[in-house]
Amino acid sequence: MPERPTLLYRLYCGLTSLVEPFAWRTIQKKLQAADVSVARQRERLGHASLPRPDGQLIWFHAASVGESLSVLSLIKRMGDRLPDAHFLITSGTPTSAALIEKRLPTRTRHQYPPLDTGGPVKRFLDHWQPNAGIFVESEIWPRLIVESARRGVPLALLNARLSEKSVKGWSQRPQTARFILDSFRLFLTQNDRTAGNLIGLGANPDHVQRGTNLKAMSDPLPVDQDVLDGIRKEISGRPVWIASSTHDGEEETVLAAHTRLLKRWPNLLLLLIPRHPDRRDDVAAILKEAGLKASFRMAAEPITETIQVYVADTLGETGTWYALCPIVFLGGSLKEIGGHNPFEPAQAGAAVITGPGYFNFAETFAPLVKSGGAIKVQSAQDLSETVERWLTVESALREAQAAASACVKTQEDALDAVLDTLCKRLDLT
Repeated sequence: MPERPTLLYRLYCGLTSLVEPFAWRTIQKKLQAADVSVARQRERLGHASLPRPDGQLIWFHAASVGESLSVLSLIKRMGDRLPDAHFLITSGTPTSAALIEKRLPTRTRHQYPPLDTGGPVKRFLDHWQPNAGIFVESEIWPRLIVESARRGVPLALLNARLSEKSVKGWSQRPQTARFILDSFRLFLTQNDRTAGNLIGLGANPDHVQRGTNLKAMSDPLPVDQDVLDGIRKEISGRPVWIASSTHDGEEETVLAAHTRLLKRWPNLLLLLIPRHPDRRDDVAAILKEAGLKASFRMAAEPITETIQVYVADTLGETGTWYALCPIVFLGGSLKEIGGHNPFEPAQAGAAVITGPGYFNFAETFAPLVKSGGAIKVQSAQDLSETVERWLTVESALREAQAAASACVKTQEDALDAVLDTLCKRLDLT
């Protein structure tokens, strides 16, 4: 049970109540633009669109696609251990909702979370009455957290990660930070640094444990075998490499590397997977500037012999592309973006290439890089040389693939340990 509310928390509650109508209109417009039904839009106001199941309900709250998908394997294992339990996942974006619902484990449902204001939070908790709440990463909504704890809902912050900016901000408000952190029974952090920061901000040291990065333990991405067979037929044995989850400012480096490689392999195909498919117009302009001929998945354009880059500008098909090729450059890393989950391509049997800016997955990449399952590059030349080596020296590629696969296998025990700790601290039986 949290201690007495601080003045800053009371001010937060008052201000968010005042701006609720304006926040709701903004969110409603975004949901309407994504063709979310009216009933599902009202979930943000705390009006559930599904009934609460009987019995034990364990609630997971995550912000984004990656965070939401990262808990699915944990829910599956928890469901095996607790066969009578039901599960609720809340996430805020239409993209996350669409992808989650394709992969929902048994006895699991998805809802949008309530606005962090009095009425929506009350309606949400009145309806769902969760037996435990598990917040993922840095998704801190003060009112939702405090009100849940006040109702006796045991809470955990899983995969906890705090940016330096967040630490600095909360350290200037120590009483309020301690007040909110007191709501949690357990913090499982991604690294020792976050554990130390949480304790420094006022979290009970007995409630803080070093965990692991859950995103490294997600289930393998799904593969559409029909699509995979069709693409293989189209490329007819051409050599292929993949640049996945690229961001603004990274495609230029990738395409420069590909241009270098084309001098040796004129029929080499680059499969380019932008992190945000709605950037397709920008990507098309970059390809034109680079003088490369491309076709786009969303436009159902074929991969003819003259196509040098195939842009996979769709959602939910990345697992299929990873099954196509064992050489994957993972974006979000050439710029200071934080990187993406290297275990997704590794689970598909690929060797991984990354830039240096993978700080969000530092603990995940460390054993991969050390073992040779992942190679770190700085420039277009580095990238082209790594791809060239793996295309020409088959034994080197096989060794890198084996090293990456071995790192994936080590995560099984870590996931079981996370589950044991959660069940014990949240009284889940």
